[in-house]
Parts: sequence; C-alpha cells; structure tokens
Amino acid sequence: MENQKTTAISGIDHIGINVPDIDTATVFLQHAFEAEVIYESYSKEQPPLEVEGIEATTLNLASHAKLHSCRMIKIGNGINIELFEIHVNGQRESVKSSDLGLQHFAVYTDNILVSLEKFATAGGKVLSEPKPLLFPLETGETNLFCYGITPWGSCVEFITYPDGMPYEAQTKVRRWKGGK
Repeated sequence: MENQKTTAISGIDHIGINVPDIDTATVFLQHAFEAEVIYESYSKEQPPLEVEGIEATTLNLASHAKLHSCRMIKIGNGINIELFEIHVNGQRESVKSSDLGLQHFAVYTDNILVSLEKFATAGGKVLSEPKPLLFPLETGETNLFCYGITPWGSCVEFITYPDGMPYEAQTKVRRWKGGK
C-alpha cells in the first residue's frame, strides 16, 4: 500500500478534435507538427457508424451522427490527439477562442519562427507575429506565443519560454513543458 497514489488522476491523456476530413487533417498535422499516427480505431474502409440512443447521449453526439473514422495521433512528447471524422446534418463550424468550451490546444516549440513557417506551409493560417507572453507570471525576455488556425478551424497556440517563468519563484509546482 505504500506505492498507492493519493489521486486517481495522473494527467491529461488526450484531446478530441472533430475534423471535416480525417485524411487531410492527418497530413496537415504531419507536415505542420511532425505528427505520427499511433493507430486507427475506426476506418473509413468500414461503413459509417451511425450512433443512436444511449450511445449518442453517452458520447454527447447529435442524433443521427455518423462516425466515419477515428485515429489517435502523437505530436512530440505530450498528450495525444484523438481525431474524429463525424458528420451530421446541422453540423456547426469551429468556435472562436471567446466562446465557451475547449478553445485551443498549445504546442511548445524551441524555435517558434520555424514552427510557424512549417504550420503555414502545411496550410495553417498564422494570426500574427510572435508576441511576448501576456501575463506577468509568464513573462521573460524571449518568452513568446502566437496563435494559428488549422484548415478546419481549430485554434492552435505556439508557445516558447526558454527564460523560465516568474511563477517558478512562488511555487514548487511546475507546468509540464513539451519535449521535456
């Protein structure tokens, strides 16, 4: 019993993103982030799976939603992305960062300019030049961020903080840093 954890949660395992075309999205993630496919849990080679009844409720899906494909993706050393291709009549576009709910995912980069260039070349839209981190507990001379939009409308933050962060002087708890 001495090795028993005091909490049931170890960390974030993955985020789920629904995309209009899973193959196009996968190629984009591979070109923009050097993503790797871990496995495909449901293939387009299978007939679309219509999720109804309790399954639709359990998964928070609209009635008559059809799952066309599902794939687990890995980007560097971090949480996984579970890509879905789900279609349903009345499907809405991606939300803005000011709307409620999951608004973006962030990738840590050691070279933000190269990362943004790869993202744009792959088909993403970079929203600005890299800017200094906004919050006082995150600032540093070379600590930068920049947002971009994927071809399907999801928001991605690129972040780098090689100077460390001022919050580190106030607590022993540390943010997880990609690749480290």
